[in-house]
Amino acid sequence: MPKSDSVSIAFDNTARYIASDDLRLAVEAARTLQKPLLVKGEPGTGKTLLAEQVAERLGMRLITWHIKSTTKAQQGLYEYDAVSRLRDSQLGHDKVYDIGHYIRPGKLWEAFTAPERVVLLIDEIDKADIEFPNDLLHELDRMAFYVYETGQTIEAVHRPIVIITSNNEKELPDAFLRRCFFHYIQFPDESTMRQIIAVHFPTIQADLVNEALQIFFKLRQVPGLKKPPSTSELIDWLSLLMADDMPVSALQQKDTKQALMPLYGALIKNEQDVKLLERLAFMLRR
Repeated sequence: MPKSDSVSIAFDNTARYIASDDLRLAVEAARTLQKPLLVKGEPGTGKTLLAEQVAERLGMRLITWHIKSTTKAQQGLYEYDAVSRLRDSQLGHDKVYDIGHYIRPGKLWEAFTAPERVVLLIDEIDKADIEFPNDLLHELDRMAFYVYETGQTIEAVHRPIVIITSNNEKELPDAFLRRCFFHYIQFPDESTMRQIIAVHFPTIQADLVNEALQIFFKLRQVPGLKKPPSTSELIDWLSLLMADDMPVSALQQKDTKQALMPLYGALIKNEQDVKLLERLAFMLRR
């Protein structure tokens, strides 16, 4: 049996991350239950960063498995490189007699065999096909898997803390959901957003924050906006405003020739939203 996670150190805010009370409780609940923590929320709300900060706070190494549309569950366990073995056999290499030379360990293998407890991030699981989560059920339950080519059983030395993120691009199977502790990261309110900004920009001017937040939250409320700006995009926008030494007056000006806010490309990510905001600005000018 793999050694279980110790909960002697609790997850809390870090120098770069503000976590709500509910999120801190979710992390601790998943650790206590020894279940994967499934985190959903809008893109840009800090789901991936959460895993990084859990690892930092608990003093653990982070192993990240970024999921793509073509990713298969088997790749997280291991891959057998039959092509290389065939090529080596044609070249007469003796190592072809040891099939272990052609087994490529995946991220779960790495996490299971790590000599110390680690945090395993399975990032954006909803990008893969619908069978992907179900194909991992057995391995995440048992914390072990079988390597058919070599006859090995790879079992976790220490039970990793597993954090799984999803952007809700597709529904996840019920059987998979039952085996996870679920948390939805709510979009930060203005008070929490001010704390987040303070973490990233300790010396930022208060009047710049006030004006930027007013624009940001008004922008998120525009009806019909295809991609409302996220927390990460606000941080990028503030970084640019500070780098350009943008005066607060530039955000307040009512120039009829300027339909959008300065450096809007950090906040607005597609041409439909740009055109929508330009039309709204034109209507207001009339």
